[in-house]
Amino acid sequence: MRVSDGMSALVLVVGPGHTLRQASRMMAARQVGAAVVLDSEGQGFGILTERDVLRSVAAGQSPDTEVVGDHLTRDVVVADRDWSLDEAAAVMLRGGFRHLIITSGAEVEGVLSMRDVVRCWSRQRVEV
Repeated sequence: MRVSDGMSALVLVVGPGHTLRQASRMMAARQVGAAVVLDSEGQGFGILTERDVLRSVAAGQSPDTEVVGDHLTRDVVVADRDWSLDEAAAVMLRGGFRHLIITSGAEVEGVLSMRDVVRCWSRQRVEV
């Protein structure tokens, strides 16, 4: 199976100026654990995860004043839609993260979570 089989092509995108509360509300409404952060000023993209929000709140910071741009991961690992699910899972395990941004060139095509990988593997076992 390929990354394209499990990735979500509907990607939640937020800006670096959104507050953590705004981003959290959007993530909760979409039932996703991560949002791609696009910087309109040419800084590329990053990712904000539920872990990032949790760390901020645990540190006593206010989600109403803290902005996404101060909490996102900028040094992201990206994958191609043609990677195997095994390869994507291995990269996530080695890196200690649960979401992988899928790109084609400079364009974001989707997001693959470890949960997506497990769901695909489970479905594949049922079909066999």
